[in-house]
Amino acid sequence: MVIEHVNGEKKGKVMLYALSTCGWCAKTKGLLRELGVDFDYMYVDLLEGQEQDNAMNEVEKWNPNGSFPTLVIRDKKSIIGFREEEIREALK
Repeated sequence: MVIEHVNGEKKGKVMLYALSTCGWCAKTKGLLRELGVDFDYMYVDLLEGQEQDNAMNEVEKWNPNGSFPTLVIRDKKSIIGFREEEIREALK
């Protein structure tokens, strides 16, 4: 799977599952950059076949609806959609 990394301040593992065409995903990614957080992200729609199936299985562990963006923080909390205040609070 193609996982991209953005360097920043380490706040524990932060993983963003996104779609390349999703405006809310872009806003979430932009907020993480603005906050200066170290994070990984993956564009699930750019994967193919088994890789995409595996990625969706990961997303659905945190978000049974399989919607985007799905942000997973420290393997403990998931935030579905662009929820700026909730994201800011979780990454304090």
